[in-house]
Amino acid sequence: MKRKMIDYQEDLIESLRNHKDAMAYLNAALMNDDERIFLLALKNVLEAQDGDMTSLAKEADLNRENLYHILSPKDNPKLTCIKSLLNAMGFELAVQKHRR
Repeated sequence: MKRKMIDYQEDLIESLRNHKDAMAYLNAALMNDDERIFLLALKNVLEAQDGDMTSLAKEADLNRENLYHILSPKDNPKLTCIKSLLNAMGFELAVQKHRR
């Protein structure tokens, strides 16, 4: 019997259109030890929010090529770039007490 494959990416992107869901998703990704997970999450949120790379790069005061590098799982972006990108997307980076 063949199993039907389900594309979760479409459902994920749809749910990330909600700002609160996107924020929770980004925070969960930050908890992962692999920083590439956060960059992938950031890319998914950007896609869900219908982010245009050119206008987002301009608003974040980055060039478009740098933006693609930042969102690449092979890059290790500077914190200032991440903060600029988050701010341009309507989010901010914050520190909170660790929950144990």
